[in-house]
Order: sequence, then C-alpha cells, then structure tokens
Amino acid sequence: MADLAIMMTGHVSVPLYANITDNSINQILEHSESKAIFIGKLDDYEEQKKGIPPSVKKISIDYYGIKEGELVSNWIANQTPLEVAASWKAEEMMTIMYTSGTTGKPKGVVFNAMAMEHASQIINEYLSRVKPLPPHPILFSYLPLCHIAERLITEVLGCNSGASISFVESLDSFAKDLSSVRPHLFFGVPRIWARFQKKISEKLPAKKLNLLLSIPIVNSIIRSTLRKKMGLSRSLLQVSGAAPMPLPLLEWFDRIGIPVNEIYGMTENSAISHGNQEERRLGTVGQVMYKVEAKFSEEGEILTRHPALMMGYYRESKMTEDVFTQDGFLKTGDMGTLDKDGFLTITGRMKDIFKTDKGKYVSPLPMELRLVKNENIGQVCVVGMGIPQPIALIVLSDTGKLKSKEEIKSSFSSSLAEVNETVEDYEKLKKAVIMKDDWTINNGLMTPTLKVKRNEVEKIHLPKYPNWYATEGTVVWE
Repeated sequence: MADLAIMMTGHVSVPLYANITDNSINQILEHSESKAIFIGKLDDYEEQKKGIPPSVKKISIDYYGIKEGELVSNWIANQTPLEVAASWKAEEMMTIMYTSGTTGKPKGVVFNAMAMEHASQIINEYLSRVKPLPPHPILFSYLPLCHIAERLITEVLGCNSGASISFVESLDSFAKDLSSVRPHLFFGVPRIWARFQKKISEKLPAKKLNLLLSIPIVNSIIRSTLRKKMGLSRSLLQVSGAAPMPLPLLEWFDRIGIPVNEIYGMTENSAISHGNQEERRLGTVGQVMYKVEAKFSEEGEILTRHPALMMGYYRESKMTEDVFTQDGFLKTGDMGTLDKDGFLTITGRMKDIFKTDKGKYVSPLPMELRLVKNENIGQVCVVGMGIPQPIALIVLSDTGKLKSKEEIKSSFSSSLAEVNETVEDYEKLKKAVIMKDDWTINNGLMTPTLKVKRNEVEKIHLPKYPNWYATEGTVVWE
C-alpha cells in the first residue's frame, strides 16, 4: 500500500527487505537520498532503526505495533483521499530497486514510468499466450514485496486485473495459507518447488508414486489429490524463475500433472526477458517475450533490449555505462545457448566461471544442476580456484541430515561419479565437502530469493580448498 501510495502521489519509491540489516538500511537511505521511510512489518526493528538517518522522516504503520514518528492511521483519519493520481512522463524516474543479487554492495536499479507500463504489457501478453486468467483472479503473495517478481505479480498484475490478493501470514503457515487461498496463478523459485516435491515424496516414495501413476484409472485421482493438497487445485499456471530449475524436477512435476513454466529475467530487465509460452521445452527458459530483443556477445553473454529495461544504476554512471552495449542492449552476465527455434538454455554466469590451478576454466552451473538431483543435497556450490580439480561444497538436505555418514559417503560418491561421466577431464569433481552449517538469508549466504551467494561462500571457504583437496576420501566433512 505504501509503495502504491508513494508512486500515485508522484514520488519515487525505494522498497526495502523486511530482514535488511541496519547498515544496509543506512547505506540505501543515504545513497538514494530518501526523505522519508514507511515503517511496517520488520524482522528486528530495534536493531534496524539504528540505520535510519536522523534527517529521514519516520512514518509508522501502527497496525504492526510501531509508533514512531508520524502515524499512518492519523494521516488517514485527518485527510481526504486523492481524487486524481499523479501523472507520470514516460522517462521520469519512478522507482529505485536496490539489489545485491549474489554479489556484494547493493545497486540502485532505476525504472521510469515507461518501463513499468511496458512490464505490464509483457505480463498481459505472456498470459494471453499461455493461460489467460479469469476476471478478478485470486493471487497469493509470499515473496518479499520489494522483489521485482513479487512487485510485478502482486502490484502490477494484481491492480491491472482487479485481483483478490492474499498474503502469507508467515513462512511457517505457508502450506496452510496456500491451501486455503487456492490461487489462479502460482510463482515459485526452484527451492519452493523442491520443497513441494520433498513433502510429497515423504508420503509417496518414488516407487509407490510411479506405480500409482501407471494405473490409468488411479492416475487422474492421484494428480487431482496432489494438486488439492498443494493448494493448486484452482491454479491455471505454475511458473518458476529467479534461478534455474533442475530438469529432473521439471519432469517430476510434469508426471504428476502440474507443469511448471520456466521464465527468465533479472531485476535490471524487469525480470521478464524469455519464457516458455505456447510451447514448452523443458530445460529451456523459452523464447523472447513481447517486444524483447536478444542476442549473444562474442563471449557468449546473453544481451537483451526492450522498453522495460532499467534506466541505469542510481548515481553510478560508470557502472551503468559498463552494463550496456553501445546499441543499448543490457549485459545480463548470463551465458546461454539458443536452439534452432529460439529456445534459450542458461548455461552459467560469466562471473561464476573459475580457473583451476591447471589453467582450465570451469562453468559450475551444469554440474550443480546434476548434483541437486540427489535428495540428500540441499544446497551445492562447485568451486575450484587455486586447486587442480573442482570440488563440490554441499549443505545436506533435511533428508540427508537423517542419514549416517556411511550412507552419505555412498550416495555422494555415486553422484560425483555420475557427474564425472558427463564432463571433460579438467572438470571432473575431485570430492564433495559437507558443510557444518546451512547457508541461509540470515547468515548472508543466500539471497532473499534463495539463491546461493557464491562470492560470500568463497570468501569464507577459499583458504580451506587446498586442505580439503588433499584430505583422503571422496567425501569429507568440514
């Protein structure tokens, strides 16, 4: 509500994550030159408020029990609603979205009014090609509202379609809330889909599920029941983005009658560049969306251009210059391949490629996607800087944590062998290293969209690579 109110009154909106640190709050408010801050539901306000500069006016949404500065309830009681919203010129700065992604310092991604309008057009065109939603659809919001995907689905699509929007009470009540709401559209990052699979597999192991699905008269009952249990009985379209979804996971959901469409984008291009549309090709992120142009650089980097691109990084002219080509294409930092029909497959990140001490360059993503097929692996990061061969840093899944060390050794040795059969000699994984702690948002090793912050993991563990590499055995513990 605050986000919409800010923009409808002609001001520039700067959304923040609810779990942001006081240092980051201070950095963003100072850098964005913000004049006021709306304070709502936060993870630890007593700590976070230390980051608010004295010059920034506090406006508290007292529904959440915070009563500092001016109160929104008083504003509402003492003022009449605006009858006419502010009008925006196409090139006017409308919002600044700070994103650190998987690398360090937050960058202020600036969008103008034209970008927001075109993003809306892309969403509408995509839905018309894939699965039109009914009038006044039901939507479910659970990701942080300052994330580009959630802003587009909840705010842009929600407002334009006259949707009824339900918000998750907490992550603990996610499954219950989703089952209660039964949205017409569900967007989930890959880890959410993996959790769905895990919960189902606990009740229906693979062998039993495959048997039931093979019986024609039972197949439709099982599929319908699973949809209902997941809260997707009314869902017309399931979408995944923000990170690559492993092909076996996509195929698994297809088998149970819940097809998931992968889409591709990043904050800087409004998170909408490619998508599986009229035709789905599993393992690809689909074809270019409405009015999107895409091509590759000589190095194989994906470049995109369309009216919903950012204007640039706020107060970072050199950084902005570096991220655009001379003809206005955005350098995504991702690598990919294109098939003859224009379906894009993401093969890795330019910055994720590392050089072993043999002088060979390795792209970790393809190996990571194969490794996560193992149910005992929760998170994985393939690394290899300064050692002869790559190694896999692994955080055990909940399932893996219940296994004995011998079971884990056997399981991971098999997984490494399977991966090593598919790669070049210089890419072969030397060993798996089991991490003692999870990688989480709170300890700074995951982004809010549940992607591993590779650079932060490397900062902590890089000095240990040689010792792990020299340790006897294929599977070692930190």
